[in-house]
Amino acid sequence: MTEFLSAFLGYFATTIGFISIAVVKFASFEMMLYVAGGTLLGISIGMLPGLTATMGVALLTTLTYRMGHDDALMILICLYVGAIYGGSRSAILLNIPGTPANAATTLDGYPLALAGKAGPAMGVATTGSFLGTIIGMFFLATIAPILADYALQFQTHEFLWLAIFGILIAGQLTAMDDPLKGWIAGFIGLSVAMIGQEGLYMTDRFTFGFTEMQGGVGLIPAMVGAFGFSEVISVMYARRAVVVKASARLRDVIPNLADVFKYRRTILRSGVLGTLIGVIPGVGEDIGAWVSYAAARRASKEKEKFGKGSVEGLMAAETGNSAAPPGALIPVLTLGIPGSAPAAVLLAAMVIHGVRPGPMIMIESPSFVYEVVVMMLFAAVAILILGILLTPALLKILAVRRERLMPVVFVLCVIGSYAIQQRMFDVWVMVIFGVLGFALRQMKYPMAPLVLGIVLGDIFDKSFRRSWVIHDGDFMFYFTRPICVVLMALCLITLVMSFAPTRKLVLRLMQLVSSPFTILRHRLFGSGGRS
Repeated sequence: MTEFLSAFLGYFATTIGFISIAVVKFASFEMMLYVAGGTLLGISIGMLPGLTATMGVALLTTLTYRMGHDDALMILICLYVGAIYGGSRSAILLNIPGTPANAATTLDGYPLALAGKAGPAMGVATTGSFLGTIIGMFFLATIAPILADYALQFQTHEFLWLAIFGILIAGQLTAMDDPLKGWIAGFIGLSVAMIGQEGLYMTDRFTFGFTEMQGGVGLIPAMVGAFGFSEVISVMYARRAVVVKASARLRDVIPNLADVFKYRRTILRSGVLGTLIGVIPGVGEDIGAWVSYAAARRASKEKEKFGKGSVEGLMAAETGNSAAPPGALIPVLTLGIPGSAPAAVLLAAMVIHGVRPGPMIMIESPSFVYEVVVMMLFAAVAILILGILLTPALLKILAVRRERLMPVVFVLCVIGSYAIQQRMFDVWVMVIFGVLGFALRQMKYPMAPLVLGIVLGDIFDKSFRRSWVIHDGDFMFYFTRPICVVLMALCLITLVMSFAPTRKLVLRLMQLVSSPFTILRHRLFGSGGRS
């Protein structure tokens, strides 16, 4: 017991020391300007329907290409956190989520706005987002270093099955009504990643004689097209929404501390669930919000208010989606696998700026993980301050006509795609993926598995080929590694449990197994549960 306590105190002291060093490093006037500017830009992007966090991070990544990695990542992380929070504004006032992560916010935020409580609703959303980010940040600081140590046990064989599991679980959770569509989108992304020269023998694949395709399809142009240009097309097809008139008085937006204390259990539960959902590769903030909302409704004593203007429901949704970004960065930093679509862009940005996330991160750059934690802390404080003080000014952004906004977004998509390598080929990649993304969205295919497939494609390809070369094509060697067996079992369970007949069969078997114990309990204690 003494040894455990000593190890815990040593780990805690080390963590606090690294965080303190990072705080001192970033505590400059210039960096605070970056924090304020990045967060404000993120809030503005998030609250405009059609401008997603992924698109904002992707576009800004191209504009921070020549900046130092600390400055660039600070801006990008603040934009990421700010965009997820900013989407609550349009969700409350327009009944349209500014980002997919804020879809659950509309259920109770918009009814509160219709009831004349738009100001307090935005205060609740601000508080939930701040606390959710803080909870996720705590897990990022404590789990990521430990997971990085275990990640050193992952080798070629494990990364192969981890990539497959990421695609399967992302497809399952982002397309719950039809997981097959999510899997198809994911494997389309894997197929796109196969274009170009393969990683072992540099043989051309699927280039069709085009020299530009030998280098493969760039992640940034593909992502800008899938999330940016496709959004431009989608928004131009959608009808313009009517904004609910909201009170611009600052006192109406200041959070009520009584509500915060009253729903402390909901906040803690939603923060933990949102972080855990964020850790799962490719799932994202929207699932974190829905899972947190469902859990809050199940445990609430005011179930009848949910969907009709529940403060608890709004708090749960916003806490859950804001806890997911720190969670999504945990697998990015430790495994090099993104937990969400915006995290995939951040992964690309880290590589562009000379940072190499993965199992070696705690050996090569142990302080970087804690620097990301401090960046999240600054972003959380910024959304709390700016979200409250600038609400009256920010609400005017919703009055921007989309007909004027979308051409600007399209220009940024073109510039962002071209800026990385100065090739017109990347612009055409952006356009093709924009049209493809729009077509897939019209058919209800999710975009997150598609992007995750492109990110994991290189890992999947190299891991598969290396493992088979090492073992001369013998499949049985996978069963000799415990982590491989666990990942293979998870992939199989995900596949099997995706089909309704299988779920019904499992439920029926569980009922049959539990029925004798239920009968015995009733006979011993009676129907009331007392002897």
